Amino acid sequence: MHLSVLLSGGGRGVVARFDESAGLGVIAGLDGTEVPFHCTTISDGTRVIEPGTAVYFSIFPALGGRVEALRVEKL
Repeated sequence: MHLSVLLSGGGRGVVARFDESAGLGVIAGLDGTEVPFHCTTISDGTRVIEPGTAVYFSIFPALGGRVEALRVEKL
């Protein structure tokens, strides 16, 4: 995880992968950092997002010293 993403609390990126059956995806930040997310964090209430979608996201600490995306907003 790049320090710039941690210090800023989030940023812009693109959905790199999304598994609809599991509800799990990964955002590729503009700096190349990959941040996982769950479909319940998509801010418009939908539970599906297409890979390649530009997003803004906030991050929060998760178990084991990792981070996850929170409030994933489609741009």
